[in-house]
Amino acid sequence: MTFYETVFIARQDLSATQVEALAANLTDIITQGQGDVAKTEFCGLRTLAYSIKKNRKGHYVLFNINAPSAAVKEMERQMGLNEDILRFLTLKLDKLDSNPSPLMQSKQSRDRRYESFDAGDRFDPIGAAVEEGEKE
Repeated sequence: MTFYETVFIARQDLSATQVEALAANLTDIITQGQGDVAKTEFCGLRTLAYSIKKNRKGHYVLFNINAPSAAVKEMERQMGLNEDILRFLTLKLDKLDSNPSPLMQSKQSRDRRYESFDAGDRFDPIGAAVEEGEKE
């Protein structure tokens, strides 16, 4: 079997549960074709670089797939017919990456950066915390 990575963008007016149902439907197509979806990442609602079919935002979903090409072609055919999917891209890989995607890594590092922030802390213009008693 071959390794693939697929990213698709769903319409902005879909709810998170509808996007998850859409991803589950596509996962079923892969499993029916004797494939396996190794990883599914829901990257959330993000702003698009340009409007696509009058949408300024979209729900991003990433799949890591281990499947025969026929199953992936059928999934792509179904995505092309679905009006809720704005764009999709499938890449053939040499091996699957089990780490979070760069998009999710930046989101996690941003979340960790603000977890340690205390509401009483002050920030200087460059973003470093200023300790109480330090001269500015």
